Amino acid sequence: MASSTLNRWLRPEVYPLFAAVGVAVGICGMQLIRNISTNPEVRVNKQNRAAGVLDNFDEGERYAEHGVRKFLRNKTPQIMPSINKFFSDPN
Repeated sequence: MASSTLNRWLRPEVYPLFAAVGVAVGICGMQLIRNISTNPEVRVNKQNRAAGVLDNFDEGERYAEHGVRKFLRNKTPQIMPSINKFFSDPN
């Protein structure tokens, strides 16, 4: 019984599925850890929860303007800009 289940799921055709699900779980885990550790609205320890609602705009700005957003701010919002330019610009 276990042998047939193992042979069914450990085929080479299933490896891309495992990779896609692994990447999705990794992204969800990364976002969960980021929210728990750096989100200004999440208070995990008792001392911070007792402080109540804080109007700490600097902490919120640091959370919202993370490194990926700063990196992509001046980039063009296209997946392949060189190919798009090649096919759309008449020369």
